[in-house]
Amino acid sequence: MIIPCYNEQAVIPRLYSSLRDVMDGCAGYVWELLFVNDGSHDETLAAIKRLRSEDERVCYVDLSRNFGKENAMLAGFDYTSGDCAVILDADLQDPPSLIPEMLQLWEQGYQDVYARRKTRGKESWLRRRLSLAYYVLLQRTTRIDVLQNVGDFRLLDRKCIDALRLLRESERYTKGLFCWIGYRKKELEFDRGDRVGGTSSFGMLKLLNLAVEGITTFTTSPLRISTFLGFSISLLTFLYICYFLMKTICFGDPVKGFPTLVIIILFLGGIQLISLGIIGEYLARIFHETKHRPVYLVNEYVGN
Repeated sequence: MIIPCYNEQAVIPRLYSSLRDVMDGCAGYVWELLFVNDGSHDETLAAIKRLRSEDERVCYVDLSRNFGKENAMLAGFDYTSGDCAVILDADLQDPPSLIPEMLQLWEQGYQDVYARRKTRGKESWLRRRLSLAYYVLLQRTTRIDVLQNVGDFRLLDRKCIDALRLLRESERYTKGLFCWIGYRKKELEFDRGDRVGGTSSFGMLKLLNLAVEGITTFTTSPLRISTFLGFSISLLTFLYICYFLMKTICFGDPVKGFPTLVIIILFLGGIQLISLGIIGEYLARIFHETKHRPVYLVNEYVGN
């Protein structure tokens, strides 16, 4: 099991207790709990080390700083040693009780058993609506089938893990990568719970950044929209010029409408700045990828 952690000291003991019950209840499997400490500032690492001293199935990767959950999951893929792996958050919003059913489906030959949320737990109406609208937008603009209401909670076969390890881009959107690699998938539905402790590190700003990552990583539609707007506005502007030219030649009317002229100039300037911003987002990602820096750095690893 791969568990990315960032400032989760309040929930680590309860999480381990739940996972231990799952492990003890599933005979015939050799287990490894791989915690990925993503540069936590609290006592998360100390709590993991205490568990390690009590149970050798507990392993951990301590990253040198906070690299973000997407990169922490890649570290988990790199260091996990199992025939399959379950990814779940440390806050217990993803129920460990679903893992035995995931294992049964994996034994039947499914390589990616993902959990779809029937309910999203304690979440504001605005955040829920924005999340659903984002998935609809991404689904309509990308060529791959991005699953709606599906997070990172899933079981992956070793083939899927090895495939994800090959994808070393620094600008990662793992939810899209899960879909991009393909393989035989199976859905499970569950009711997402609330956090049992601590506070979420994903505020609206981070979620917005993640949404931009998803759109710019898996679709070039924003660039095409900018091109379409450019051609459309140029055509309308040309027709507008022809209209005033013919009106002046045929009827001798002077060109009027200073407010209209200002509005048109400001409108065109806004469209240009938006287009430049979209191009800048893609250029920034190209800039980061061409550096070929490591996706993460490890401070300490303790495994079996």
